Amino acid sequence: MSAASAAPSGPDLGYEDVLDDPADGTVEAGDLLDDPRTDAEALCLCSLLWSSSSVARTITDTLTPSDFERPVYRELFELVATQIEAGTPHDPASIAAALTQTGRAAGHRGTQLSRALSDATMAGGAPEAVGHYAITVVCAAYRRGFHAAATSLTEAAEQLPQDQLFPHLLGIGRAQRTATQRLADIYSVFGQPPIIGAGGKIETDTVTEQP
Repeated sequence: MSAASAAPSGPDLGYEDVLDDPADGTVEAGDLLDDPRTDAEALCLCSLLWSSSSVARTITDTLTPSDFERPVYRELFELVATQIEAGTPHDPASIAAALTQTGRAAGHRGTQLSRALSDATMAGGAPEAVGHYAITVVCAAYRRGFHAAATSLTEAAEQLPQDQLFPHLLGIGRAQRTATQRLADIYSVFGQPPIIGAGGKIETDTVTEQP
């Protein structure tokens, strides 16, 4: 592996693969057991669904589907973002209609998506708190990145040739540095305190979100 690689790769060592959950329609434990009223991802989607178009666009321009751990919420966020980008309504009824119109409301996966939309709609997330929930979702994704990095390093130590170990480590380090800077940038958008990086405090200019 080249030292210039932005992220590790190789059989069973994919750093990004470790971050991703299966999106093949299988039932995840979290799909059935999480209470949406205490689930930051559900609350983020709820507040997004009820937000104005201008505020919602700020959120969809800031978050990515991979920030969501649960595959059903990833899909819903992506659909909401598509609606907003197209300038069409993104309220719960419009998203439910979009699921049907795109053929995603059918079958077992469609049932999961419809259930997730219903859960998110009723989760109780206030539109004015959407920035807070967005930060919470990104912070959780950021922490998952370190879990994934540890897993990838452990597998690399067991499986990679010796001359590829350090480049693999460098690739992970670069990816996490990028993630750290992204988190600091997102904090600045929503007026939250900057985080402390390995090199010291990351200074950011705070900008209060406007409704």
